[in-house]
Amino acid sequence: MVILFQSKPSILACGAVAGPVEKKSVFYSYFDSVVDDERWNEKTNEQGHAKMITEACDIVMKKANINNKLDIDYFLSGDLVNQMTPSNFAARELGTPFIGLFSACATSISSVIVASLLTELGASKYSIAGAASQHNAIERQFRYPIDYGGQKPATAQWTVTAAGYALIGNHSKDNPSIVAATIGKVVDNGDTNPFHMGGAMAPAAFDTIKSHLEKRNQQFSDYDLIMTGDLGKIGLNILKAMFTESGVKQEDLQLLRDAGAEYYGEDEAFLAGASGAGCSASVYYSYIFQQLKDGRYKRVLLCATGSLLSPLSFQQGESIPCTAHAIEITME
Repeated sequence: MVILFQSKPSILACGAVAGPVEKKSVFYSYFDSVVDDERWNEKTNEQGHAKMITEACDIVMKKANINNKLDIDYFLSGDLVNQMTPSNFAARELGTPFIGLFSACATSISSVIVASLLTELGASKYSIAGAASQHNAIERQFRYPIDYGGQKPATAQWTVTAAGYALIGNHSKDNPSIVAATIGKVVDNGDTNPFHMGGAMAPAAFDTIKSHLEKRNQQFSDYDLIMTGDLGKIGLNILKAMFTESGVKQEDLQLLRDAGAEYYGEDEAFLAGASGAGCSASVYYSYIFQQLKDGRYKRVLLCATGSLLSPLSFQQGESIPCTAHAIEITME
């Protein structure tokens, strides 16, 4: 499903914050704030998770010179904790109308799509949209307990502690504009390994990107960059192989990058790369936004992927359904 935004809603400001390990990220210099305490000086990981979200939103409003939280029409957010309590509790602090969304790690894009629709309909002047993840809270829920110290396979990825949020508003020629979006389908390739999320999500990314390009009558070379969310190094290679089989030229595949594959550079301690709802969010709404503002990119396609499993579904032997959502952004 491709949506064309006639009013071309703009990304007016962004805020990205991250934890101490993320100082090792190649995108570190683009983050607005990096703290030394994983819990943000709170008692629990989940409380720190919520505070991280609140801080990112405060940064967005400060950059946009919005002093009253009541000027924000909607807050759209999601995370990976059960019932999305960090986003819920952050929304309690913000005190603005709240729509919680769960697309797993694809929430960084699905939230912006909804915010853009609200702007397109004239129902919102300002919406804050994005996603976040906190390493300890997520790893102990979906993988081994943190204290267990189990050895992970080479296909595993590191959940980042980061949050990325964007202020979506009416069209501004001085800011990047969202001109189209593709809402992805749920794709299940039969994968059951929670330590190989990149392989599970790659088919969903392929389906969404291919659908967007076909329905927009575009090809890879129409973009300066096509970036997926958190396929990691192995998942990105799988995605490239799928596009190669579909006939995409190798030189065009140089335009295809992945935030998770690049997040920690070539540091082997992070195995196949980064993941988490805050992975793509913190890259898209810092580094990518700045590249567009500086004129280095004129048109980008951002495609965030999400694995829609839960600890319960995994324990019951279910396969891992995945999705991917995309937005096409231009800079005039």
